[in-house]
Amino acid sequence: MAITHLKRGKPEAERAEDDARVRASVEGILADIEARGDAAVRDLAQKFDGYAPPSFRLSPSEIEAAMQKVSTRDMEDIRFAQTQIRRFAQAQRASMTDIEVETLPGVILGHRNIPVQSVGCYVPGGKFPMVASAHMSVLTASVAGVPRIIASAPPVKGEPHPAIVAAMHLGGAHEIYVLGGIQAVGAMALGTETIEPVHMLVGPGNAFVAEAKRQLYGRVGIDLFAGPTETMVIADDTVDAEICATDLLGQAEHGYNSPACLITKSRKLAEGTLAEIDRLLAILPTAETAAVSWRDYGDVIVCDTHEEMLSVANDMAYEHVQVMTDRDDWYLDQMHSYGALFLGPRTNVANGDKVIGTNHTLPTKKAGRYTGGLWVGKFLKTCTFQRVLSDEASAEIGAYASRLCMMEGFVGHAEQANLPTGLQVGLGVRAASSSRNFQQGALQQTGNGFDVAIKGQGFFQIQLPDGTTGYTRDPQGKLLLEAQPSVAAGRSWTLDKAAQLIRNDARPHRWVALELNKRACGLFWAGGGIQRCREMLAERISETEACS
Repeated sequence: MAITHLKRGKPEAERAEDDARVRASVEGILADIEARGDAAVRDLAQKFDGYAPPSFRLSPSEIEAAMQKVSTRDMEDIRFAQTQIRRFAQAQRASMTDIEVETLPGVILGHRNIPVQSVGCYVPGGKFPMVASAHMSVLTASVAGVPRIIASAPPVKGEPHPAIVAAMHLGGAHEIYVLGGIQAVGAMALGTETIEPVHMLVGPGNAFVAEAKRQLYGRVGIDLFAGPTETMVIADDTVDAEICATDLLGQAEHGYNSPACLITKSRKLAEGTLAEIDRLLAILPTAETAAVSWRDYGDVIVCDTHEEMLSVANDMAYEHVQVMTDRDDWYLDQMHSYGALFLGPRTNVANGDKVIGTNHTLPTKKAGRYTGGLWVGKFLKTCTFQRVLSDEASAEIGAYASRLCMMEGFVGHAEQANLPTGLQVGLGVRAASSSRNFQQGALQQTGNGFDVAIKGQGFFQIQLPDGTTGYTRDPQGKLLLEAQPSVAAGRSWTLDKAAQLIRNDARPHRWVALELNKRACGLFWAGGGIQRCREMLAERISETEACS
């Protein structure tokens, strides 16, 4: 396997140092927002954006005024883009259905797809106003049915950016704020005196925004770690150097730290692309940014085979992956770690970023190994429910659950499994403090048995001929115990023996009375499962010892 790097970006160690500096800065700013709320947000907005109006939230009249500044052509384009994105999001939502299924007779399982109740959508707008990010976050949340959607973007030239405000409003935002950077995502997640915190943060951003989302994760949900954009071109000699160079620089212009990588098995294409990038940087209006990204974060990798190219691409797990080869569908089938694929020379990343309909908020920094991009499903929680409809179903499931709980040593869990089964012919003897079935009680010793002092409801007291007193939860159990108080020799403990064992055992066991034959009943601990006790009786093995 021969893999050659004709160009490398910054070493990983240097990138890690950059990340550490960002991490420390973000941590301090978030702590300030949490401590000082609105005052901190205002100070940060003034410091970073030179913008501190009386209210960062736009009023309906301010929203309308901003939208009036958008040209007719731009408004038509925004509406067209939102139509494509909404259409695809609605198709995705339709693919997610609530289910309810009877897995056993009387056992109903299901799940519901429930919208997150409040979402904060961040729309970048520093170096470039990312109008499309409003479609991708706000509109998609609206299709998912999120009842409270707030959106925030930084000011541009000291005022709200009209097209961003229009996209937010048309996409379905309920609250619109003019805040950027860490102060925006921090305020939305942590809350302030004037901003109610949200349950989830979504949207792309620079390294500082991405790090803020990472640190806030857990306090709120996030869509994914969407940091500085990444682009990868996988190409062979079916395309030329100009298209490869254009596609690489088209994303490198995002910022000063936007990785761009070419993977090819054609050395001629690799060298040609390097030369073409130099030519384009001399004429590209955004060359100041793109050149720094390409210098520090650009890679050109030459492989021998498509299999090697595939392996390298999956390992790097870039955000945007444009495939232009003689076997694009093969890459579609074989790629497993990426944000989004763009197949063929007619399909470019810019179309996906702005208008084609798929979401452009995608995983970066190898997050594509474990998550896809933002989509309507990110705004939905798939929550399960269970329902047992019959005593028979409860008994069947409970018997298995009880045994499995005891396999793990969870006596209390086994108790939960046993209680609803309907096999409650029990003496119910134990300290009241350890059971939800007793409001108050304590174990008391009598001459040749046991007693329970109890103040509760739903129990029948039973006086047995040997002088002991028992309690049962239902009338049938009461009749059974009163009618068959004797114990068959050699088949179970006497009541005295059972009482002694109960007194000497501090664990919260539940003892039940089971019919041994037509003439006798015995005491058994139900922690191992009532059904298992019955099975052992039928098998004529050491029933009571095994059940204890």
